[in-house]
Amino acid sequence: MSMSEMINKAKPFILMVLLQFGFAGMYTIAVASLKQGMNHYVLVVYRNAIAAAVMAPFALWFERKGRPKLTFRVFLKIVALGLLEPVLDQNFCYVGSKYTSAGFAAILINIIPSITFVMAVILRMEKVNIKQIRSQAKVIGTLVTVAGAILMILYNGPVIEFVWSKGRAHDSNSGVSNGGNWLLGTILLICSCTFWAAFYIVQANTLESYPAELTLTTLICAMGAALSSAVTLVVEGKNMEVWSIGWDMNLLTAVYSGVICSGIAYYIQGIVMKEKGPVFVTAFNPLCMFITALMGSIILAEEITLGRIIGAVIIVSGLYSLIWGKSKDGLAQSSERSDKNGALDLPTTKDFTGPSAKLELQVK
Repeated sequence: MSMSEMINKAKPFILMVLLQFGFAGMYTIAVASLKQGMNHYVLVVYRNAIAAAVMAPFALWFERKGRPKLTFRVFLKIVALGLLEPVLDQNFCYVGSKYTSAGFAAILINIIPSITFVMAVILRMEKVNIKQIRSQAKVIGTLVTVAGAILMILYNGPVIEFVWSKGRAHDSNSGVSNGGNWLLGTILLICSCTFWAAFYIVQANTLESYPAELTLTTLICAMGAALSSAVTLVVEGKNMEVWSIGWDMNLLTAVYSGVICSGIAYYIQGIVMKEKGPVFVTAFNPLCMFITALMGSIILAEEITLGRIIGAVIIVSGLYSLIWGKSKDGLAQSSERSDKNGALDLPTTKDFTGPSAKLELQVK
């Protein structure tokens, strides 16, 4: 295998690892800004507006010749994508992280692959044969992931002290001493994960009919900024003070979140998803969890409890059971395609037409 082939093979893994570092930084600085009083509705507007402004020139230049036609059906999908991730997911995630902690939010997002799998099964995009080991692994992994999340909700346990946290005053809003807000924040984070999982499924489907990653990223961010602005105006009314932003942490949060976690993230997720599918994209979330927990403990003095550590281990175990099952699906599909090619079987129209069939191949 040549060096270029090795780099191309490793590129999806490298991109997803770098992306997790980007998300970890976003969780940390966003929670710091929100707890200092920044309005989360306004943060979502600025984040997506900045992302659209940064990505638009790249989309106009690099995809000026190969950009497909924007049909009304694709436009409706973009509206749905702008509503699911920028408006619903980001607002729920920010408020949930504010009420709990950056580390807790990063742990809980590891249930996204399981939610994605359940949605795919309900929508008949994912086939489950309980007699097969790979299907059993996916079902067991989903159940174990949910069990880990429930454990984190019901049990905190003692606070774990680290070398850098000894003698420091911990954040009182990190979930242990503020039970009411912590429970509400947990519910909001679970809702956020659900919207994020739905976003992955719709994004995978949209890329089949509109394979222009940069343009799609720009349109999603622009739509998200427009919809978020409408929501902010309705919720905040005539209170124009919430829109003010200075040369401080709030501006850094908006720019960093917009450029790294919306613009670049959507683009990287899109190109990796086309090759590896949405479950592969979500498989790297545990890395973000560990980085965020470490940064949150050092920078924000957030508490790390025994219950969260145990829950994180259980969630990651279930996650990789699900991923193992998905990897076996890929091997089985490759084997089936090889057998068909060897037998010179001709594909039928039923096998390859329709958005559901295309999405099923993408999810698997």
